[in-house]
Amino acid sequence: MTREQKRLTCQKSNQNQQLSPELDLFMKQRLQNYELKRKKLGTRIGQTKFPFCNTPKLGHILLALKLFDELPHSPKHTLFFWREVNTSMAEKKNLLVLNTVIRRLTSIVNHLGASSQSDRPSLHPHNQLQLGLCDSSTSRNDSYERVHGDVPSHDVVWRVIASDADSDKEFTDIIYEKAVGEGIAKISINRPERRNAFRPNTVKELIRAFNDARHDSSIGVVILTGKGTKAFCSGGDQALRTADGYSDNEDIGSLNVLDLQAVIRRLPKPVIAMVAGYAVGGGHILHMVCDLTIAADNAIFGQTGPKVGSFDAGYGSSIMSRLVGPKKAREIWFLTRFYTADEAEKMGLVNTVVPLENLEKETIKWCREILRNSPTALRILKSALNAVDDGHAGLQEMAGNATLIFYGTEEAIEGRTAFMQRRRPDFSKFHRRP
Repeated sequence: MTREQKRLTCQKSNQNQQLSPELDLFMKQRLQNYELKRKKLGTRIGQTKFPFCNTPKLGHILLALKLFDELPHSPKHTLFFWREVNTSMAEKKNLLVLNTVIRRLTSIVNHLGASSQSDRPSLHPHNQLQLGLCDSSTSRNDSYERVHGDVPSHDVVWRVIASDADSDKEFTDIIYEKAVGEGIAKISINRPERRNAFRPNTVKELIRAFNDARHDSSIGVVILTGKGTKAFCSGGDQALRTADGYSDNEDIGSLNVLDLQAVIRRLPKPVIAMVAGYAVGGGHILHMVCDLTIAADNAIFGQTGPKVGSFDAGYGSSIMSRLVGPKKAREIWFLTRFYTADEAEKMGLVNTVVPLENLEKETIKWCREILRNSPTALRILKSALNAVDDGHAGLQEMAGNATLIFYGTEEAIEGRTAFMQRRRPDFSKFHRRP
């Protein structure tokens, strides 16, 4: 088939693929502003490097897609790609290719549009249907996916960790798991018969598991959750509460959950609370000290302390005030009401709410996105975000992270090497930055 025949074939197959006037005008207006992009690609509107598809509308789409690095540079491969798109649109086949085009066209509308909403063409549902465009809400992560690719959605294979490396004692109150080849750890409170209320032994095992995840260099993110779907955690087990704290079989009670809160805050890796069912009392505080919270639509949040003669004047008060504001924090503590997942999301207590059946899948997706990022940057950011609330302990954590980074620089290595070689260090070769 000659080039002219290819061009005619492409035109003929696309006669019925009409763009809406709004998108056609939008393409022309917005793409004309991308002089640098066009110069880099060595092409102009109306004179694209796709002679086999030289109609203006198809040329606009192809150039737009190419600007987003979606099409190969080879004309031969481009023609093959576009034929696949035509077949997909006409016969509703090859959904992977079709969905790629849909995402990219929606992305162009969302990301290349004018900052003013009045300058942006209105894409009515009819036009979206005509174009095969999906709703823009489904492409809100399109910029991220364009750079990093789609987030993998395969199932996780969990490996149960019976005990941590520093102890031969097996876990009984928690389930500690690591995703095979994923860099994700999951810690589940395993007392569903008590709505996952914690006792001193539960807290000790949680601390052991978090410390193990901290020292495991293959782990980059930790999930904290509760066994079952009825409760994330309902706080301290009131049946074991004594005059001096909580006690299993010991003579002296304790509030070792405060140690657990500090461990989570100082863990240099993101911790995600995966909440289904009740997250109340001390369990509500546990999810707040985590870095992120993903809630199922059946989640219930609230504080119960004043009802049972208890309270948390530490993280349970200060972090809550930061998250929802002082007035709302007082309401939550003073009235001890319960709140739905949607209400919690609106007030800033959780990051997102998903259907219960999708809870772990969505949480894993967040974990995989986190794991794509720099672990050192995440470590520093976590300590920086916590520094204000954690006082001198927070500043110490931040300063310690800065020291760890500095140790790897040539300047620090020069100081250590000079000391070991018993000579005076030469710091004159290092810039004194403004």
